Amino acid sequence: MLTRRFVFLSLIALLALFSGASIWRAEAVDREVNVAAAADLSSALQEVATNYEKHTGVVVKLSFGASGALTQQIQNGAPFDLFFSADMDYPRQLIAGGQAESATLYRYAVGRLVLWVPKESLLDVEHKGMDVLLDPSVKKISIANPQHAPYGRAAVAALKHYGLYEKVTDRLVLGENISQAAQFVESGNAQVGFVALAHAIAPAMQGKGKYWTVPAEAYPPMDQGVVTILHSPHPQDAAAFLEYVKTAEVAALLRRYGFTLPEQK
Repeated sequence: MLTRRFVFLSLIALLALFSGASIWRAEAVDREVNVAAAADLSSALQEVATNYEKHTGVVVKLSFGASGALTQQIQNGAPFDLFFSADMDYPRQLIAGGQAESATLYRYAVGRLVLWVPKESLLDVEHKGMDVLLDPSVKKISIANPQHAPYGRAAVAALKHYGLYEKVTDRLVLGENISQAAQFVESGNAQVGFVALAHAIAPAMQGKGKYWTVPAEAYPPMDQGVVTILHSPHPQDAAAFLEYVKTAEVAALLRRYGFTLPEQK
């Protein structure tokens, strides 16, 4: 009789345990942050998200694209919680339009622009810099579309700074974002391209190319901002993830990917 009672109570305990586990998993699945992010963050933010998930169990879902295109998606009601832009202007547009929380706007990094060629290229971009664009072998130059991508606007500004824009404008090919601009060069559809430093030094790109860092004075500062979306489906988890982004741990990671960290005001 005692044995039967023990078995019965054990079964009840196991049932309760598995029921509790199911409830916990359901709650964990529901805890997530949906992030829209500029394409220059495709490597760095993936690592940030992975580290955060390990710390907290909260799932961070990332959608990358041109900052302007992501802004339009948010304006059209896309259910994002946070928006990491490659500039400060697009987050301010969302604030002005009532789609983002003004108090949460945070300048998380400053991006850098580089001129990149594949490793096997004969172009000596590391020493000649912008002059390689005038080489007869350069038929196509890739940049991100300046209508949607801050890095594209920076590339145009740099070309104008060096007096080259009119000379090469008919050879420019436009990627939808900075990642696609890099893909054009990697695939051979362009001989050289303006890409984010974060792309050029990403682990996946190690040994695949050579680059020259465009001097910062050649284009407006690439201040990059993040903001919380006003009607965020997960406001508490969004706020917690944003606080994590402000930590020294994430700052060190962003520096490793070539970003500089501005002093916050």
